[in-house]
Amino acid sequence: LIDGTAKGGVVLAIRQELDIPVKFIGFGEKIDDIGEFNSEDFMRGLLEGIL
Repeated sequence: LIDGTAKGGVVLAIRQELDIPVKFIGFGEKIDDIGEFNSEDFMRGLLEGIL
Protein backbone atom coordinates (compact mmCIF):
# COMPACT_ATOMS: atom_id res chain seq x y z
CA LEU A 1 0.00 0.00 0.00
CA ILE A 2 1.09 3.55 -0.69
CA ASP A 3 0.19 6.40 1.63
CA GLY A 4 -2.56 8.40 -0.04
CA THR A 5 -1.07 11.68 1.15
CA ALA A 6 2.20 11.17 -0.74
CA LYS A 7 2.67 12.89 -4.08
CA GLY A 8 2.58 10.45 -6.96
CA GLY A 9 6.29 10.54 -7.73
CA VAL A 10 6.66 7.37 -5.70
CA VAL A 11 4.77 5.55 -8.45
CA LEU A 12 7.54 6.33 -10.90
CA ALA A 13 10.21 5.07 -8.50
CA ILE A 14 8.34 1.81 -7.90
CA ARG A 15 7.81 1.38 -11.64
CA GLN A 16 11.51 1.83 -12.31
CA GLU A 17 12.74 -0.34 -9.43
CA LEU A 18 10.43 -3.29 -10.05
CA ASP A 19 10.16 -2.92 -13.85
CA ILE A 20 6.40 -3.50 -13.80
CA PRO A 21 3.72 -1.42 -15.48
CA VAL A 22 1.35 0.75 -13.50
CA LYS A 23 -2.17 -0.37 -14.41
CA PHE A 24 -4.36 1.29 -11.78
CA ILE A 25 -4.18 4.26 -9.46
CA GLY A 26 -6.19 5.24 -6.42
CA PHE A 27 -7.62 8.74 -6.24
CA GLY A 28 -9.50 8.57 -2.96
CA GLU A 29 -9.89 6.54 0.17
CA LYS A 30 -12.93 4.42 -0.66
CA ILE A 31 -12.76 1.00 -2.31
CA ASP A 32 -14.34 2.41 -5.48
CA ASP A 33 -11.82 5.27 -5.75
CA ILE A 34 -9.59 3.47 -8.23
CA GLY A 35 -9.21 3.82 -11.96
CA GLU A 36 -7.01 2.98 -14.89
CA PHE A 37 -3.64 4.72 -14.80
CA ASN A 38 -3.09 7.25 -17.58
CA SER A 39 0.47 8.56 -17.64
CA GLU A 40 -0.44 11.81 -19.42
CA ASP A 41 -3.16 12.66 -16.91
CA PHE A 42 -0.84 11.68 -14.06
CA MET A 43 1.96 13.98 -15.23
CA ARG A 44 -0.49 16.81 -15.91
CA GLY A 45 -1.73 16.48 -12.31
CA LEU A 46 1.82 16.50 -10.92
CA LEU A 47 2.73 19.65 -12.83
CA GLU A 48 -0.56 21.47 -12.29
CA GLY A 49 0.09 24.81 -10.69
CA ILE A 50 3.82 24.67 -11.44
CA LEU A 51 3.66 25.50 -15.14
